[in-house]
Amino acid sequence: MKELTRQRLIYVTSDFLMLNVGIMIFYVLRYRLLSAVEPTGSFWSWYLFPNVILGQLFFPLAVEGLYVLSGFYNRSQLYYRSRLDDFTNTLGTSFAGMLLVYFSAMLNDSFINRALSYELMLILWACLFIPVYAMRLLITTRIIRRMGSDGRGWRTLIVGVAPAAVKEARRIENSRRKQGMTAVGFIDPMHEYVEEGTELEGLPVYGYKTDFRDMKHRQTVDAIVVMPHPSGMNSTLNVIDKLYPLDLPLLIPPGLHNLITMRPRTTLVNAEPLVDITNANVPPRVANTKRLADIIVSSIGLVVLSPVLLALAIAVKLDSKGPVIYRQERIGFHKKPFKILKFRTMHMHAEDNGPALSSTDDPRITRVGRTLRKYRLDELLQLWNVLKGEMSLVGPRPEREYYVKQILERVPAYSLIHQVRPGITSWGMVRFGYATTVDEMIERLRYDLLYLENVSLGVDLKILYHTVDTVLSGRGM
Repeated sequence: MKELTRQRLIYVTSDFLMLNVGIMIFYVLRYRLLSAVEPTGSFWSWYLFPNVILGQLFFPLAVEGLYVLSGFYNRSQLYYRSRLDDFTNTLGTSFAGMLLVYFSAMLNDSFINRALSYELMLILWACLFIPVYAMRLLITTRIIRRMGSDGRGWRTLIVGVAPAAVKEARRIENSRRKQGMTAVGFIDPMHEYVEEGTELEGLPVYGYKTDFRDMKHRQTVDAIVVMPHPSGMNSTLNVIDKLYPLDLPLLIPPGLHNLITMRPRTTLVNAEPLVDITNANVPPRVANTKRLADIIVSSIGLVVLSPVLLALAIAVKLDSKGPVIYRQERIGFHKKPFKILKFRTMHMHAEDNGPALSSTDDPRITRVGRTLRKYRLDELLQLWNVLKGEMSLVGPRPEREYYVKQILERVPAYSLIHQVRPGITSWGMVRFGYATTVDEMIERLRYDLLYLENVSLGVDLKILYHTVDTVLSGRGM
């Protein structure tokens, strides 16, 4: 089992058990307070009441769900454990859990003295907070100590062999106790081949053509630190783009933060403040809430729109020969390829001569396809991609690798797009629309890069609103 998976499982299990303990303690205290106000039976006759039993089963799960939404179990949070972060997360989430329990179960309780209601709220907050945080404190302290011991910590590769890279390796080792990272080797970005056995500072040096995906599993590499490429910014971004498919945290030192388009986010103040550029400038709780909204909306959308989808499928089938659904490989989150789904809007063999972008009067587009494109109905099937987690409702539009390579040659910063899931609609689609040339793709890219710096539920709602307006007005092409 991977270290991150094991660590997440420990926290999830511990939180659930402690939440059950907290709820049980609260029930005991609540019974004692209520029995002092009005006559009640024995504790067990009261506790075994169906509503109380349901609360013991449901409330820990509900509060655990709040912890999931808060981002406490996210990969980025697990990499850099902080006891202060544990405290603030537990305090805030337990308060939200207290309100959830109060408004769902205790609001209708009638007390002779309403002050007792507020007293119970404070007791419930304490019961949800103290057991969970006490166990988190023990677990986090143990993890920090274990990471600081020799040979432990997140196994980290460093891209670069210049003196700056060597210095970075030393800094990582010196802050191992605080940061939990240990350097395990260097990647030489300048050479295609490095002789076997080459070492630097006692650590192996790997050639740039090493099969890092295989090495990631064989040597359990957990993170990669990218140092400035000797050839400049564009080369550094090209290196980052090639490392994205590994689906590992890509970290850069503070001196490189000007390479990225968004404000750097880091919580470390007592260790080397490396910046993770595999995640956009969005708090984990927002990212999780956005994903939850994607799941809910796509699920409801597929059910409610199923008659519409069936009618569109019949129209496509009757209009021209060929399959109803068109599947095309696109590059998605962390550069992972996936099959995007659309209703077919072009005649068969439309790209026999190679990939080609469509235009307004493109003869390859079918009669029904023209209407589908105008109102963007061909993209409704992508709700399935959203439900699977390959896409989001809002995010930069995914492109084919053929065009991704062309864009990267001219705008290396395009690699940063892969920090978030691609979307059915985007800021660029609302402001610019469909691109018919690579130049237009690049022009639309500026809106997608701007989105990375402003990811929020509010921005997503605005983009969705303007998308609906575009669809209803038929300005999709």
